[in-house]
Amino acid sequence: MRAMTGTAVAAGIGILLLVIAATVLSVTFATRGAMATNKTVIEVLHFVGAKNGFIAGHFQRHFLLLGLQGGAIGGGAAILLFALAAAISGWFAGTASGDQTSAMFGSFSIGITGYVAVLFQVILIAAVTAMTSRQTVNRTLEMID
Repeated sequence: MRAMTGTAVAAGIGILLLVIAATVLSVTFATRGAMATNKTVIEVLHFVGAKNGFIAGHFQRHFLLLGLQGGAIGGGAAILLFALAAAISGWFAGTASGDQTSAMFGSFSIGITGYVAVLFQVILIAAVTAMTSRQTVNRTLEMID
């Protein structure tokens, strides 16, 4: 059972890392698309003397807010799903099917640490989104110089 639990945790962490990698790639392509759409404005700002950090800061703020919105939607859905699963498992506690389900899968309650972990992931995804956007803008603007 310990080996299976360790494997499940490792698989979960692996999936989280894959999601973060997919987020980085998605944000990179979205940032490049936004820069291509606003190419003339960016070039004018750049040639007028705006620093790369100023331009990158605007993109970073925009994508940070998008990351927070997306993370809040996903994290809120996860929290609701876990709360609903815990409530349903509580309703069936003490019944034959509830005891069998509990014996087979354990408790569906993730506790306060699980909810904090979900909130941490929301913040992590927003931070990864903002940093990826800033790096993409900075690399693109360095090519203009």
